Amino acid sequence: MLEFVQSLNSVIWSPALIYLCLGAGLFFSIITRFVQIRHFREMWRLLLSGKSSEKGISSFQALAVSLSGRVGTGNIAGVAAAIGFGGPGAVFWMWVVAFLGAATAYVESTNAQIYKEEEDGIYRGGPAYYIEKAMGQKWYAWIFAFSTILACGALLPVVQSNGIGDSLVNVFGNGGTVNSFLGELALTKVYAAVFIVLLLGFIIFGGVKRIASFTQVVVPFMALAYIIIACSIIALNLDMLPGVVSLIITDAFSPMAGVGAAIGWGVKRGVYSNEAGQGTGPHAAASAEVDHPAQQGLVQAFSVYIDTLFVCSATAFMILITQQYNVVPDGATEAIVSNIALATEINGPAFTQLAVDSVLPGVGKPFIALALFFFAFTTILAYFFIADNNISYINRTFKKPFLRFVLKIGIMAAVFYGTVAEPSAAWVLGDIGVGLMAWLNIIGILIIFFMAKPAIKALRDYEAQQKAGVEKYTFDPEKLGIKNAELWQNKK
Repeated sequence: MLEFVQSLNSVIWSPALIYLCLGAGLFFSIITRFVQIRHFREMWRLLLSGKSSEKGISSFQALAVSLSGRVGTGNIAGVAAAIGFGGPGAVFWMWVVAFLGAATAYVESTNAQIYKEEEDGIYRGGPAYYIEKAMGQKWYAWIFAFSTILACGALLPVVQSNGIGDSLVNVFGNGGTVNSFLGELALTKVYAAVFIVLLLGFIIFGGVKRIASFTQVVVPFMALAYIIIACSIIALNLDMLPGVVSLIITDAFSPMAGVGAAIGWGVKRGVYSNEAGQGTGPHAAASAEVDHPAQQGLVQAFSVYIDTLFVCSATAFMILITQQYNVVPDGATEAIVSNIALATEINGPAFTQLAVDSVLPGVGKPFIALALFFFAFTTILAYFFIADNNISYINRTFKKPFLRFVLKIGIMAAVFYGTVAEPSAAWVLGDIGVGLMAWLNIIGILIIFFMAKPAIKALRDYEAQQKAGVEKYTFDPEKLGIKNAELWQNKK
């Protein structure tokens, strides 16, 4: 079975998907005249303004929900894997995919706002909705919806919970073992799995409002604490920072692990981390209460910066400054760089834990384990929210109330398995989930652009109102030639 999923993963994450992610980001950057740079100040303004309503959450809450999906195990274990398999140069390609991906995030999130719907008193939306309404292909939308339920309800949570279990073993050890149908399991992981599943089961019955409230408090706190520790370590070794940046840039173009490994692992882990183009962020974006769709598109574009340029860079700098890493290209029998024990797991948080622990002995490993718990757990909640959104989409024409119950049981089972599983097995499943969604969503938003250009029309309309100095922004889809945006038309 492991060989089969590894083969499937190699097909999904072929070089074609790598270049599709980079190419789409470059294309939308040019088309929007690099919206991620021009409207940077406006992103900040929108982030701090806006209010929630009975139907939708605020821009900041929507950002928090999407960040809870973006800021996760990928920021700690994913960066370590990118360096371990692709070399320091992989970090540069993570930066590239984040910068270009911010434009992709604007387009997909603005589309989600334009074509959102109101269901049971709250806003719902996402790629399935805008694929059906803008592209007019309901079959394609259904494929995306089912793929997203599979990815977010079963595949992606495995990686997040695995990071928690792995980090706790690095702190407490195995704590003994127990035999099961899954093989020999570390008791530390089993105890962690039971706790996480019970906590998850309590929260997921509260709905989107409870998820938004929880993440609004936890995400900024955990990100701030993590960045403070990272910046402190960087500040204590400031003299080494220029050399580390030079190493990243030099290795990006003359990679020790090979060009394919550096770009491939940088883009793969970059997309896994910031999720630009994957199609997860638009679900939270659609739930926001805003005056104009472009506003939430800009806020979501900014979240890519927070995730990769802030959090991932902080992790990479810590690992490289403290030299707590190895470089072993995937499939290689010998290490290119060997700074720590070769038995150290690359597909996990070990590099990051060792980096912090080398500066703060006895503190690093437990602190990273705690931070990883909050990062990963809120990401799991975001995955549930996304999968639930797609069940709502399916239930519009195929009303089966039991689907939500199946989702809840399924995601709890996936979390338990992920916590106790081996990292290599967990990451393969996660990569399949990310790649499957990215293929479907990026192709979808490219087709939608050439058919109707809704996100670009919305951006031009927003910029025109901005230039006119209006006091309150409005959105009239009919005036802009955007069809099937019923909610906005009715609001007008």
